[in-house]
Amino acid sequence: MAEENVILVNEKDEQIGLMPKMEAHEKGLLHRAFSVFIFNSKKEVMLQQRALEKYHSPGLWTNTCCSHQREGETSKEAGERRLMEEMGFSVPLKESTSFIYKAPFDNGLTEHEYDHILLGTFEGVPNINPDEVANWKWMPLEDVKQDIANNPQEYTAWFKIIFEKFYKHISV
Repeated sequence: MAEENVILVNEKDEQIGLMPKMEAHEKGLLHRAFSVFIFNSKKEVMLQQRALEKYHSPGLWTNTCCSHQREGETSKEAGERRLMEEMGFSVPLKESTSFIYKAPFDNGLTEHEYDHILLGTFEGVPNINPDEVANWKWMPLEDVKQDIANNPQEYTAWFKIIFEKFYKHISV
């Protein structure tokens, strides 16, 4: 399977090119991404534990799913596609906010993303893709916030940034 391209953007989220995903992460170039947060009727957020085989942040807990938009795909379309690919269900999503972050990893790669936060609701049990997801759980937002403070090493860089700076934008 051919490597997917990411959409390179400027700081206004305007597309300036395409690049293979790994190359963009090796060079730390700004590219478009999204982070999906799914909630249930109890106001709990669905977290996923990244598969242990992932090329960065393996085994860490994070938001319901995240990835990169494909050329010509809206953030909502991309989020709904990836939610099905990773978690095995689909729900309508709405955009909440967006922000830029940069996070270097121990393996020499750097996430430098213009990240769009997407929100949705779901009451069922996901059918996780084991190539992408090791585990999942529901957790109240306040408990997540406290656990990040107590155990930051167990969470992805972008998830911690979202909780630190954009907490008010991730509730339904």
